[in-house]
Amino acid sequence: MAGGGTVSDKGGARAELYEHRITSYFIFACVVAALGGSLFGYDLGISGGVTSMDYFLKEFFPEVYKRKQEHLTETDYCKYDSQILTLFTSSLYFAALISTFLASHVTRNSGRRTSILWGAISFFVGSVINAGAQNIAMLIIGRCFLGVGIGFGNQAVPLYLSEMAPAKIRGSVNQLFQLTTCLGVFIANFINNATEKHTWGWRLSLGLATVPATLMFIGGLFLPETPNSLVEQGRLDEGRTVLEKVRGTKNIEAEFQDLIEASEAAKAIKHPFRNLLKRKNRPQLIIGALGIPAFQQLTGNNSILFYAPVIFQSLGFGSSASLWSATITGAIPIVATFISMAFVDKFGRRAFFLEAGAEMIICMVAVAITLALKFGQGVELPKGIGIFLVIMICIFVLAYGRSWGPLGWLVPSELFPLETRSAGQSIVKPNKFLLKRYICYFENIGYGNRIVHLKIS
Repeated sequence: MAGGGTVSDKGGARAELYEHRITSYFIFACVVAALGGSLFGYDLGISGGVTSMDYFLKEFFPEVYKRKQEHLTETDYCKYDSQILTLFTSSLYFAALISTFLASHVTRNSGRRTSILWGAISFFVGSVINAGAQNIAMLIIGRCFLGVGIGFGNQAVPLYLSEMAPAKIRGSVNQLFQLTTCLGVFIANFINNATEKHTWGWRLSLGLATVPATLMFIGGLFLPETPNSLVEQGRLDEGRTVLEKVRGTKNIEAEFQDLIEASEAAKAIKHPFRNLLKRKNRPQLIIGALGIPAFQQLTGNNSILFYAPVIFQSLGFGSSASLWSATITGAIPIVATFISMAFVDKFGRRAFFLEAGAEMIICMVAVAITLALKFGQGVELPKGIGIFLVIMICIFVLAYGRSWGPLGWLVPSELFPLETRSAGQSIVKPNKFLLKRYICYFENIGYGNRIVHLKIS
Protein backbone atom coordinates (compact mmCIF):
# COMPACT_ATOMS: atom_id res chain seq x y z
CA MET A 1 0.00 0.00 0.00
CA ALA A 2 1.09 3.49 -0.48
CA GLY A 3 0.32 4.93 2.87
CA GLY A 4 0.42 3.98 6.50
CA GLY A 5 -3.25 3.91 7.38
CA THR A 6 -4.80 1.10 9.31
CA VAL A 7 -6.19 -1.61 7.02
CA SER A 8 -6.01 -4.80 9.01
CA ASP A 9 -9.11 -6.95 9.26
CA LYS A 10 -9.37 -6.26 12.99
CA GLY A 11 -9.34 -2.47 12.93
CA GLY A 12 -7.37 -0.23 15.26
CA ALA A 13 -6.87 -0.12 19.03
CA ARG A 14 -10.47 1.00 19.66
CA ALA A 15 -12.05 -1.35 17.11
CA GLU A 16 -14.74 -2.55 19.51
CA LEU A 17 -16.09 1.04 19.61
CA TYR A 18 -16.39 1.45 15.85
CA GLU A 19 -19.87 2.07 14.46
CA HIS A 20 -21.08 1.93 10.86
CA ARG A 21 -24.08 1.64 8.57
CA ILE A 22 -24.01 0.71 4.89
CA THR A 23 -24.90 3.96 3.09
CA SER A 24 -25.45 4.83 -0.57
CA TYR A 25 -22.41 7.12 -0.34
CA PHE A 26 -20.24 4.20 0.73
CA ILE A 27 -21.66 1.88 -1.95
CA PHE A 28 -21.08 4.46 -4.71
CA ALA A 29 -17.48 5.04 -3.66
CA CYS A 30 -16.65 1.34 -3.54
CA VAL A 31 -18.39 0.44 -6.82
CA VAL A 32 -16.66 3.25 -8.75
CA ALA A 33 -13.26 2.48 -7.27
CA ALA A 34 -13.68 -1.25 -7.90
CA LEU A 35 -14.02 -0.51 -11.63
CA GLY A 36 -10.22 -0.46 -11.55
CA GLY A 37 -10.32 -4.25 -11.48
CA SER A 38 -12.33 -4.29 -14.69
CA LEU A 39 -9.44 -2.65 -16.54
CA PHE A 40 -7.13 -5.56 -15.81
CA GLY A 41 -9.88 -8.13 -16.28
CA TYR A 42 -11.04 -6.75 -19.62
CA ASP A 43 -7.52 -6.71 -21.01
CA LEU A 44 -6.89 -10.22 -19.72
CA GLY A 45 -9.98 -11.51 -21.51
CA ILE A 46 -9.68 -9.48 -24.70
CA SER A 47 -5.98 -9.96 -25.40
CA GLY A 48 -6.09 -13.75 -25.32
CA GLY A 49 -9.03 -13.78 -27.73
CA VAL A 50 -7.58 -11.19 -30.09
CA THR A 51 -4.28 -13.06 -30.44
CA SER A 52 -6.26 -16.10 -31.66
CA MET A 53 -8.25 -14.09 -34.27
CA ASP A 54 -7.19 -14.77 -37.86
CA TYR A 55 -7.74 -11.20 -39.05
CA PHE A 56 -5.50 -9.83 -36.31
CA LEU A 57 -2.76 -12.36 -37.04
CA LYS A 58 -3.06 -11.79 -40.79
CA GLU A 59 -2.51 -8.03 -40.41
CA PHE A 60 0.28 -7.93 -37.83
CA PHE A 61 1.73 -11.45 -37.66
CA PRO A 62 1.37 -12.91 -41.17
CA GLU A 63 4.05 -15.57 -40.57
CA VAL A 64 2.16 -16.87 -37.55
CA TYR A 65 -1.08 -16.84 -39.53
CA LYS A 66 0.58 -18.70 -42.41
CA ARG A 67 1.98 -21.40 -40.13
CA LYS A 68 -1.38 -21.75 -38.43
CA GLN A 69 -3.17 -22.32 -41.74
CA GLU A 70 -0.53 -24.59 -43.21
CA HIS A 71 -0.50 -26.86 -40.17
CA LEU A 72 -4.11 -26.47 -39.10
CA THR A 73 -4.76 -30.18 -38.61
CA GLU A 74 -1.34 -31.25 -37.43
CA THR A 75 -0.46 -32.10 -33.85
CA ASP A 76 2.57 -30.97 -31.87
CA TYR A 77 3.37 -28.07 -34.23
CA CYS A 78 4.60 -24.73 -32.90
CA LYS A 79 2.26 -22.47 -34.85
CA TYR A 80 2.46 -19.41 -32.60
CA ASP A 81 6.25 -19.15 -32.21
CA SER A 82 6.91 -15.40 -32.52
CA GLN A 83 9.06 -13.18 -30.33
CA ILE A 84 7.16 -10.10 -31.49
CA LEU A 85 3.87 -11.68 -30.48
CA THR A 86 5.52 -12.45 -27.15
CA LEU A 87 6.51 -8.79 -26.85
CA PHE A 88 2.94 -7.69 -27.62
CA THR A 89 1.66 -9.90 -24.81
CA SER A 90 4.24 -9.17 -22.14
CA SER A 91 4.94 -5.45 -22.73
CA LEU A 92 1.86 -4.55 -20.67
CA TYR A 93 3.24 -6.28 -17.57
CA PHE A 94 6.65 -4.70 -17.95
CA ALA A 95 5.05 -1.22 -18.17
CA ALA A 96 2.86 -2.03 -15.17
CA LEU A 97 5.92 -3.13 -13.21
CA ILE A 98 7.75 0.14 -13.86
CA SER A 99 4.70 2.33 -13.30
CA THR A 100 3.80 0.80 -9.96
CA PHE A 101 6.81 2.51 -8.33
CA LEU A 102 5.58 5.91 -9.53
CA ALA A 103 2.02 4.95 -8.60
CA SER A 104 3.13 4.17 -5.06
CA HIS A 105 4.61 7.68 -4.71
CA VAL A 106 1.54 9.37 -6.21
CA THR A 107 -0.86 7.31 -4.10
CA ARG A 108 0.95 8.17 -0.91
CA ASN A 109 1.53 11.88 -1.51
CA SER A 110 -1.37 12.95 -3.72
CA GLY A 111 -4.03 10.50 -2.63
CA ARG A 112 -5.68 7.30 -3.78
CA ARG A 113 -8.24 9.15 -5.92
CA THR A 114 -5.51 10.83 -7.94
CA SER A 115 -3.91 7.50 -8.81
CA ILE A 116 -7.29 6.09 -9.84
CA LEU A 117 -7.87 9.03 -12.22
CA TRP A 118 -4.39 8.78 -13.76
CA GLY A 119 -4.85 5.05 -14.21
CA ALA A 120 -8.14 5.61 -16.07
CA ILE A 121 -6.57 8.25 -18.35
CA SER A 122 -3.59 6.09 -19.26
CA PHE A 123 -5.76 3.04 -19.93
CA PHE A 124 -8.06 5.12 -22.16
CA VAL A 125 -5.13 6.42 -24.20
CA GLY A 126 -3.73 2.91 -24.61
CA SER A 127 -7.09 1.59 -25.77
CA VAL A 128 -7.43 4.30 -28.43
CA ILE A 129 -3.91 3.65 -29.73
CA ASN A 130 -4.47 -0.10 -29.93
CA ALA A 131 -7.83 0.25 -31.65
CA GLY A 132 -6.32 2.48 -34.33
CA ALA A 133 -3.00 0.62 -34.62
CA GLN A 134 -1.48 0.55 -38.10
CA ASN A 135 1.71 -1.28 -37.21
CA ILE A 136 3.28 -3.37 -34.47
CA ALA A 137 4.98 -0.34 -32.90
CA MET A 138 1.59 1.27 -32.24
CA LEU A 139 0.38 -1.97 -30.68
CA ILE A 140 3.34 -2.10 -28.31
CA ILE A 141 3.02 1.58 -27.38
CA GLY A 142 -0.68 1.10 -26.73
CA ARG A 143 0.04 -1.92 -24.56
CA CYS A 144 2.52 0.11 -22.54
CA PHE A 145 -0.11 2.79 -21.85
CA LEU A 146 -2.52 0.05 -20.81
CA GLY A 147 0.15 -1.31 -18.48
CA VAL A 148 0.66 2.07 -16.85
CA GLY A 149 -3.08 2.36 -16.33
CA ILE A 150 -3.24 -1.08 -14.75
CA GLY A 151 -0.19 -0.32 -12.61
CA PHE A 152 -1.85 2.79 -11.16
CA GLY A 153 -5.22 1.10 -10.77
CA ASN A 154 -3.89 -2.03 -9.10
CA GLN A 155 -1.83 0.10 -6.72
CA ALA A 156 -4.64 2.42 -5.63
CA VAL A 157 -7.90 0.46 -5.86
CA PRO A 158 -7.30 -2.35 -3.31
CA LEU A 159 -5.95 0.24 -0.89
CA TYR A 160 -8.94 2.56 -1.49
CA LEU A 161 -11.41 -0.27 -0.85
CA SER A 162 -9.59 -1.38 2.30
CA GLU A 163 -9.55 2.13 3.75
CA MET A 164 -13.18 2.89 2.92
CA ALA A 165 -14.55 -0.39 4.28
CA PRO A 166 -15.65 -0.89 7.90
CA ALA A 167 -13.26 -3.25 9.69
CA LYS A 168 -15.87 -6.00 10.19
CA ILE A 169 -16.59 -6.40 6.47
CA ARG A 170 -13.23 -5.35 5.06
CA GLY A 171 -12.48 -8.80 3.64
CA SER A 172 -15.70 -8.88 1.61
CA VAL A 173 -15.44 -5.29 0.39
CA ASN A 174 -11.82 -5.67 -0.66
CA GLN A 175 -12.84 -8.57 -2.89
CA LEU A 176 -14.90 -6.22 -5.06
CA PHE A 177 -11.60 -5.70 -6.89
CA GLN A 178 -11.40 -9.40 -7.72
CA LEU A 179 -15.10 -9.44 -8.65
CA THR A 180 -14.77 -6.64 -11.19
CA THR A 181 -11.64 -8.28 -12.58
CA CYS A 182 -13.65 -11.47 -13.19
CA LEU A 183 -16.54 -9.49 -14.67
CA GLY A 184 -14.08 -7.80 -17.01
CA VAL A 185 -12.82 -11.17 -18.25
CA PHE A 186 -16.38 -12.46 -18.67
CA ILE A 187 -17.60 -9.45 -20.65
CA ALA A 188 -14.45 -9.44 -22.79
CA ASN A 189 -15.08 -13.06 -23.82
CA PHE A 190 -18.61 -12.18 -24.96
CA ILE A 191 -17.25 -9.30 -27.01
CA ASN A 192 -14.65 -11.55 -28.63
CA ASN A 193 -17.42 -13.99 -29.53
CA ALA A 194 -19.33 -11.22 -31.30
CA THR A 195 -16.41 -9.66 -33.16
CA GLU A 196 -14.15 -12.55 -34.21
CA LYS A 197 -15.70 -13.07 -37.66
CA HIS A 198 -15.34 -9.44 -38.77
CA THR A 199 -12.23 -7.95 -40.37
CA TRP A 200 -12.47 -5.01 -37.96
CA GLY A 201 -13.52 -7.16 -35.01
CA TRP A 202 -10.17 -7.06 -33.23
CA ARG A 203 -10.18 -3.24 -33.40
CA LEU A 204 -13.60 -3.08 -31.77
CA SER A 205 -12.56 -5.56 -29.09
CA LEU A 206 -9.47 -3.53 -28.21
CA GLY A 207 -11.24 -0.17 -28.54
CA LEU A 208 -14.10 -1.04 -26.20
CA ALA A 209 -11.55 -1.02 -23.38
CA THR A 210 -12.23 2.73 -23.37
CA VAL A 211 -15.65 2.05 -21.80
CA PRO A 212 -14.48 0.88 -18.34
CA ALA A 213 -11.74 3.52 -18.41
CA THR A 214 -14.28 6.26 -19.14
CA LEU A 215 -16.65 5.04 -16.42
CA MET A 216 -13.80 4.89 -13.95
CA PHE A 217 -12.62 8.42 -14.82
CA ILE A 218 -16.06 10.06 -14.73
CA GLY A 219 -16.97 8.28 -11.51
CA GLY A 220 -13.54 9.10 -10.08
CA LEU A 221 -14.23 12.82 -10.47
CA PHE A 222 -16.98 12.42 -7.86
CA LEU A 223 -15.11 10.03 -5.59
CA PRO A 224 -14.20 11.17 -2.10
CA GLU A 225 -10.62 10.76 -0.97
CA THR A 226 -10.22 8.16 1.77
CA PRO A 227 -10.21 9.35 5.38
CA ASN A 228 -6.78 7.74 5.85
CA SER A 229 -5.27 9.71 2.98
CA LEU A 230 -6.82 12.99 4.14
CA VAL A 231 -5.46 12.46 7.65
CA GLU A 232 -2.00 11.69 6.24
CA GLN A 233 -2.11 14.97 4.32
CA GLY A 234 -3.08 16.88 7.46
CA ARG A 235 -6.62 17.62 6.24
CA LEU A 236 -8.24 16.48 9.46
CA ASP A 237 -11.58 18.28 9.12
CA GLU A 238 -12.13 16.85 5.64
CA GLY A 239 -11.10 13.42 6.87
CA ARG A 240 -13.64 13.56 9.69
CA THR A 241 -16.41 14.67 7.30
CA VAL A 242 -15.73 11.87 4.82
CA LEU A 243 -15.52 9.28 7.59
CA GLU A 244 -18.92 10.37 8.92
CA LYS A 245 -20.43 10.03 5.44
CA VAL A 246 -19.03 6.60 4.64
CA ARG A 247 -19.87 5.22 8.10
CA GLY A 248 -23.36 6.77 8.15
CA THR A 249 -22.99 7.99 11.72
CA LYS A 250 -21.58 10.89 13.72
CA ASN A 251 -20.08 8.48 16.26
CA ILE A 252 -16.75 8.02 14.54
CA GLU A 253 -14.47 9.51 17.19
CA ALA A 254 -12.87 6.19 18.17
CA GLU A 255 -12.03 5.23 14.59
CA PHE A 256 -10.91 8.75 13.73
CA GLN A 257 -8.50 8.86 16.65
CA ASP A 258 -7.08 5.49 15.57
CA LEU A 259 -6.50 6.93 12.09
CA ILE A 260 -4.67 9.93 13.51
CA GLU A 261 -2.47 7.80 15.77
CA ALA A 262 -1.74 5.34 12.96
CA SER A 263 -0.75 8.18 10.65
CA GLU A 264 1.52 9.76 13.23
CA ALA A 265 3.16 6.42 14.01
CA ALA A 266 3.73 5.73 10.32
CA LYS A 267 5.30 9.15 9.75
CA ALA A 268 7.62 8.56 12.70
CA ILE A 269 9.22 5.59 10.95
CA LYS A 270 12.29 6.97 9.19
CA HIS A 271 13.54 3.78 7.52
CA PRO A 272 10.60 1.42 6.85
CA PHE A 273 12.57 -0.71 4.37
CA ARG A 274 15.37 -1.19 6.89
CA ASN A 275 12.80 -2.20 9.50
CA LEU A 276 11.28 -4.65 7.04
CA LEU A 277 14.59 -6.55 6.90
CA LYS A 278 14.81 -6.98 10.67
CA ARG A 279 14.56 -10.52 12.00
CA LYS A 280 11.17 -9.97 13.65
CA ASN A 281 9.65 -8.83 10.34
CA ARG A 282 11.11 -11.53 8.09
CA PRO A 283 8.05 -13.83 8.27
CA GLN A 284 5.84 -11.00 6.97
CA LEU A 285 8.43 -10.14 4.31
CA ILE A 286 8.75 -13.73 3.08
CA ILE A 287 5.06 -14.65 3.29
CA GLY A 288 3.31 -11.34 2.64
CA ALA A 289 5.58 -9.49 0.23
CA LEU A 290 7.20 -12.43 -1.59
CA GLY A 291 5.45 -15.74 -0.99
CA ILE A 292 1.74 -15.03 -1.45
CA PRO A 293 2.16 -12.75 -4.52
CA ALA A 294 4.56 -15.25 -6.09
CA PHE A 295 2.36 -18.28 -5.57
CA GLN A 296 -0.72 -16.35 -6.68
CA GLN A 297 0.92 -15.87 -10.08
CA LEU A 298 2.59 -19.29 -10.19
CA THR A 299 -0.77 -21.03 -9.88
CA GLY A 300 -1.09 -20.26 -13.60
CA ASN A 301 -4.72 -19.14 -13.42
CA ASN A 302 -4.08 -15.88 -15.27
CA SER A 303 -2.51 -17.89 -18.05
CA ILE A 304 -5.55 -20.15 -18.26
CA LEU A 305 -7.84 -17.12 -18.56
CA PHE A 306 -5.55 -15.35 -21.02
CA TYR A 307 -5.01 -18.36 -23.28
CA ALA A 308 -8.42 -19.96 -22.75
CA PRO A 309 -9.54 -19.50 -26.39
CA VAL A 310 -6.27 -20.98 -27.67
CA ILE A 311 -6.29 -23.80 -25.09
CA PHE A 312 -9.83 -24.88 -25.98
CA GLN A 313 -9.11 -24.48 -29.67
CA SER A 314 -6.11 -26.74 -29.21
CA LEU A 315 -8.45 -29.32 -27.70
CA GLY A 316 -10.31 -29.41 -30.99
CA PHE A 317 -13.32 -27.23 -30.17
CA GLY A 318 -12.95 -24.98 -33.22
CA SER A 319 -12.58 -21.19 -33.14
CA SER A 320 -16.14 -20.22 -32.17
CA ALA A 321 -16.65 -23.09 -29.76
CA SER A 322 -13.33 -22.35 -28.08
CA LEU A 323 -14.35 -18.73 -27.45
CA TRP A 324 -17.65 -19.84 -25.93
CA SER A 325 -15.82 -22.37 -23.77
CA ALA A 326 -13.51 -19.57 -22.65
CA THR A 327 -16.60 -17.49 -21.80
CA ILE A 328 -17.88 -20.25 -19.54
CA THR A 329 -14.46 -20.48 -17.90
CA GLY A 330 -14.53 -16.71 -17.39
CA ALA A 331 -17.93 -16.92 -15.66
CA ILE A 332 -16.74 -19.41 -13.05
CA PRO A 333 -14.49 -16.97 -11.12
CA ILE A 334 -17.47 -14.62 -10.70
CA VAL A 335 -19.39 -17.32 -8.87
CA ALA A 336 -16.29 -18.22 -6.88
CA THR A 337 -15.72 -14.61 -5.82
CA PHE A 338 -19.27 -14.34 -4.47
CA ILE A 339 -18.64 -17.51 -2.45
CA SER A 340 -15.46 -16.01 -1.02
CA MET A 341 -17.12 -12.66 -0.27
CA ALA A 342 -19.90 -14.43 1.62
CA PHE A 343 -17.72 -16.67 3.80
CA VAL A 344 -14.16 -15.33 4.02
CA ASP A 345 -14.83 -13.18 7.09
CA LYS A 346 -16.64 -16.10 8.73
CA PHE A 347 -14.25 -18.99 8.12
CA GLY A 348 -11.01 -17.07 7.77
CA ARG A 349 -8.33 -16.69 5.11
CA ARG A 350 -6.25 -19.72 6.03
CA ALA A 351 -9.12 -22.18 5.63
CA PHE A 352 -9.78 -20.97 2.09
CA PHE A 353 -6.11 -21.14 1.15
CA LEU A 354 -5.77 -24.74 2.35
CA GLU A 355 -9.07 -26.20 1.12
CA ALA A 356 -9.04 -24.60 -2.32
CA GLY A 357 -5.30 -25.12 -2.68
CA ALA A 358 -5.77 -28.87 -2.25
CA GLU A 359 -8.42 -28.84 -4.99
CA MET A 360 -6.09 -27.00 -7.34
CA ILE A 361 -3.29 -29.51 -6.76
CA ILE A 362 -5.59 -32.47 -7.46
CA CYS A 363 -6.91 -30.88 -10.68
CA MET A 364 -3.48 -30.06 -12.07
CA VAL A 365 -2.11 -33.51 -11.19
CA ALA A 366 -5.07 -35.08 -12.98
CA VAL A 367 -4.46 -32.93 -16.07
CA ALA A 368 -0.73 -33.67 -16.05
CA ILE A 369 -1.19 -37.45 -15.71
CA THR A 370 -3.86 -37.50 -18.42
CA LEU A 371 -1.72 -35.62 -20.93
CA ALA A 372 1.35 -37.69 -20.03
CA LEU A 373 -0.53 -40.92 -20.74
CA LYS A 374 -2.62 -39.85 -23.72
CA PHE A 375 -0.57 -37.24 -25.55
CA GLY A 376 2.20 -38.09 -27.98
CA GLN A 377 3.33 -37.62 -31.57
CA GLY A 378 0.22 -37.57 -33.75
CA VAL A 379 -2.05 -38.91 -31.01
CA GLU A 380 -5.63 -37.68 -31.06
CA LEU A 381 -7.41 -37.13 -27.78
CA PRO A 382 -10.73 -39.00 -27.48
CA LYS A 383 -13.73 -36.75 -26.93
CA GLY A 384 -14.26 -38.04 -23.41
CA ILE A 385 -10.68 -37.20 -22.43
CA GLY A 386 -11.06 -33.70 -23.84
CA ILE A 387 -14.24 -33.09 -21.86
CA PHE A 388 -12.56 -34.44 -18.71
CA LEU A 389 -9.68 -31.98 -19.14
CA VAL A 390 -12.10 -29.08 -19.59
CA ILE A 391 -13.95 -30.06 -16.40
CA MET A 392 -10.68 -30.25 -14.47
CA ILE A 393 -9.72 -26.78 -15.70
CA CYS A 394 -13.11 -25.40 -14.63
CA ILE A 395 -12.81 -26.91 -11.13
CA PHE A 396 -9.31 -25.47 -10.87
CA VAL A 397 -10.55 -21.99 -11.82
CA LEU A 398 -13.43 -22.27 -9.33
CA ALA A 399 -11.00 -23.13 -6.52
CA TYR A 400 -8.63 -20.31 -7.46
CA GLY A 401 -11.47 -17.81 -7.70
CA ARG A 402 -12.45 -18.21 -4.06
CA SER A 403 -8.97 -18.45 -2.57
CA TRP A 404 -5.67 -17.41 -4.15
CA GLY A 405 -7.37 -14.99 -6.54
CA PRO A 406 -9.08 -12.56 -4.13
CA LEU A 407 -7.04 -13.40 -1.04
CA GLY A 408 -3.77 -12.79 -2.86
CA TRP A 409 -4.72 -9.11 -2.85
CA LEU A 410 -6.32 -9.00 0.59
CA VAL A 411 -4.01 -10.96 2.90
CA PRO A 412 -0.70 -9.11 2.23
CA SER A 413 -2.34 -5.85 3.30
CA GLU A 414 -3.29 -7.46 6.62
CA LEU A 415 0.01 -9.16 7.50
CA PHE A 416 2.39 -6.23 7.87
CA PRO A 417 2.70 -4.37 11.18
CA LEU A 418 2.17 -0.63 11.00
CA GLU A 419 5.84 0.36 10.92
CA THR A 420 6.58 -1.75 7.80
CA ARG A 421 3.18 -1.73 6.05
CA SER A 422 4.04 0.93 3.50
CA ALA A 423 7.37 -0.66 2.58
CA GLY A 424 5.90 -4.15 2.49
CA GLN A 425 3.00 -3.24 0.21
CA SER A 426 5.32 -1.34 -2.13
CA ILE A 427 7.08 -4.68 -2.77
CA VAL A 428 3.94 -6.76 -3.26
CA LYS A 429 2.67 -5.27 -6.52
CA PRO A 430 6.02 -4.98 -8.37
CA ASN A 431 6.63 -8.59 -7.37
CA LYS A 432 3.32 -9.59 -8.95
CA PHE A 433 3.91 -7.67 -12.16
CA LEU A 434 7.48 -8.95 -12.49
CA LEU A 435 6.26 -12.53 -12.18
CA LYS A 436 3.42 -11.89 -14.61
CA ARG A 437 5.86 -10.47 -17.13
CA TYR A 438 8.24 -13.45 -16.99
CA ILE A 439 5.48 -16.05 -16.71
CA CYS A 440 3.85 -14.50 -19.74
CA TYR A 441 7.15 -14.61 -21.64
CA PHE A 442 7.95 -18.24 -20.85
CA GLU A 443 4.37 -19.32 -21.54
CA ASN A 444 4.44 -17.57 -24.89
CA ILE A 445 7.59 -19.39 -25.98
CA GLY A 446 6.84 -22.61 -24.14
CA TYR A 447 3.08 -23.06 -24.33
CA GLY A 448 0.92 -20.11 -25.34
CA ASN A 449 2.88 -19.30 -28.50
CA ARG A 450 3.95 -22.91 -29.04
CA ILE A 451 0.53 -24.33 -28.39
CA VAL A 452 -0.11 -27.78 -29.80
CA HIS A 453 -3.27 -28.78 -31.63
CA LEU A 454 -4.77 -31.68 -29.66
CA LYS A 455 -7.60 -32.73 -31.94
CA ILE A 456 -10.55 -34.48 -30.28
CA SER A 457 -11.76 -37.36 -32.41
